[in-house]
Amino acid sequence: MKKSILMLAAFTFMTGAILTSCNTSAEKVENAEKKVMEANQDLDNANIEYLADVEKYRKETEEKIAANNKSITEFKARIALEKKDAQVAYSQKVTVLEQKNSDLKKKMDVFKAESKEQWENFKVEFSKDMDELGTAFGNFFSS
Repeated sequence: MKKSILMLAAFTFMTGAILTSCNTSAEKVENAEKKVMEANQDLDNANIEYLADVEKYRKETEEKIAANNKSITEFKARIALEKKDAQVAYSQKVTVLEQKNSDLKKKMDVFKAESKEQWENFKVEFSKDMDELGTAFGNFFSS
């Protein structure tokens, strides 16, 4: 009898262990699928944020370039009121600013980011160039 009870207990234990391990495997698969779905959702969200950042930055840049073009027009009007010798020097400076502004617009228009890292590097460099151009506009008549 003792032997039967021990055999029954061992059988029950073994059956429970087998069923538990099957459930555990099924649970593991289910958890893994859930994690994959969450990772895909996170990736989709990151891509949406990335594309929104690109679009926002492009719009801000377009606005700055348009403001620069307006400043160039104002500079040209103001240069016309200057003395002849000053007009030549200022006209050359305006031409340089126009070219830099145009180059930055083209650079932004043709840029195609292959990765977020590449976009971030481009944005840092481009922002630096835009800041330098903004400083040149601010100092136009001071030098």
